[in-house]
Amino acid sequence: MTLMDAQQYDEARERRRKLKISIAILVIVAVSVLLWMNRYWPERHVADSFFAALQKQDYPAAYRIYHPDTTKYPYNEFYQDWGPGGEWGLVKTYSIYGVSGCPGGGSGVVVDVIVNNRAEHAQVWVEKSDKTLSTPPCSLEFR
Repeated sequence: MTLMDAQQYDEARERRRKLKISIAILVIVAVSVLLWMNRYWPERHVADSFFAALQKQDYPAAYRIYHPDTTKYPYNEFYQDWGPGGEWGLVKTYSIYGVSGCPGGGSGVVVDVIVNNRAEHAQVWVEKSDKTLSTPPCSLEFR
C-alpha cells in the first residue's frame, strides 16, 4: 500500500472514536472516585450497626457486634462501659462523623461518632479482618 492508496480521512469516525475514549476515561475516573470514597464502608456499617443496637437499648446485640471474645471483655464490663450508666449514657441520637486509619497504618480504622449531639466524640476501632470493635490505639481529631 502506498501513500496514494490510503483511505480517505473520515472526520465523523474520528470524532466518535475520541468521544468513546473520553467517555471511557470519565467512567474509570468516576468509578475510582466512588471506590475511594467508600473504601471504609464495611467498617462504617459495623459501627453504624453497633450504635443502632445501643440506640434501641439492645445491649446483648451490641455486645455481640462489639467484641465476640467473651473471655477478654465480659458482658458486665461492656454494660458498665456502654450501658445507661456508662460514659455516653443512653444513646438517643448518633451520627458517624468520619472514618480514618491511624497514622503509620494498622489493621483497622477509627470510626468517629457524635453521640447525643455532644461536643466530645466517641471513637471506636473496627478491625478490618473480623469487623470486631474495640478502643482505638490512637486518638484522631476529625474536622
